[in-house]
Amino acid sequence: MSKLSTIARILRVNHGGEHGAIRIYSTQIAIARVRCPELLPFLQETLSHEQEHVVRFRTLMPARSAKPCRLMWLWAVGGVALGAVTSLLGARSVLVCTEAVERTVHRHLEEQLCFVGERDAELASTIREVQEQELGHLAFAVAGRGEPTLFSKALDRIIVVVTEGLIWVSTRGDSAALHRQLKTS
Repeated sequence: MSKLSTIARILRVNHGGEHGAIRIYSTQIAIARVRCPELLPFLQETLSHEQEHVVRFRTLMPARSAKPCRLMWLWAVGGVALGAVTSLLGARSVLVCTEAVERTVHRHLEEQLCFVGERDAELASTIREVQEQELGHLAFAVAGRGEPTLFSKALDRIIVVVTEGLIWVSTRGDSAALHRQLKTS
């Protein structure tokens, strides 16, 4: 796998993930208006960050011969489903969702930064800036969700598996190849 194709894969998966995150938070906002309105300011701010991230990654794609994921609809469907289920379950489940998704994203971004390093300073800078905001979302979720329960631990695990599954399926296994490539680079 060449440097260019690895960078293109990084952009494709990040762009797809942000597309899915927008659907999660948009759906949670719609349901939270009734179910958990106390989270609306956080969800709205987080949605604005995700909207900014998708634009930033999309802007970097053409110069790196990267194209959006062919299965963007899957990110949309998965995001809406995840957002709907967790917001219907209430505030704690919304925060568990945020924590699980952002923790998974953080791990992927860390791996990406190890590879990108000085190969692509602009992409590395973008990933670091996005990561900083994502870590803020994670910290808010962890602080607000309370002590983990058996239910919240199970929900967390399901969300991580769904998130990793969406990443794998939407990249047609490229995420696994990317993970291996990044670990050996």
